[in-house]
Amino acid sequence: MVLEKLKKLKRRLTGEESEEDFLEIESIPEEGRRVEVMIENMDSYMDIERILGLVRNGNIVFVRIRNLREKDINELKRAVEKIKKTCSAMGSDLVGVDEEFLLITPSYATIYRGKLV
Repeated sequence: MVLEKLKKLKRRLTGEESEEDFLEIESIPEEGRRVEVMIENMDSYMDIERILGLVRNGNIVFVRIRNLREKDINELKRAVEKIKKTCSAMGSDLVGVDEEFLLITPSYATIYRGKLV
């Protein structure tokens, strides 16, 4: 890749470039882009779409699951399975924090789970 760029630069400097030597690139995201970290409650299975929508929009979300765990543990298990599948499809990351929270990050962020080998 770097070698190709150097060859193109040489052709441009020596006047040997053609139209196919130009490459159109997409806009690069701003470096100072703001990342939102949100805390949301999951009181029922229906809250999943709202929470996943926040993640799709690039937010990091802490999900408080205590109320649903106390109300209906089976509904919580179904909700977590759905979130896992959706996170896997989106390339995002999910981890349980203590027994009260889930942490969901978008695809640009990963969760550190200990020593890297």
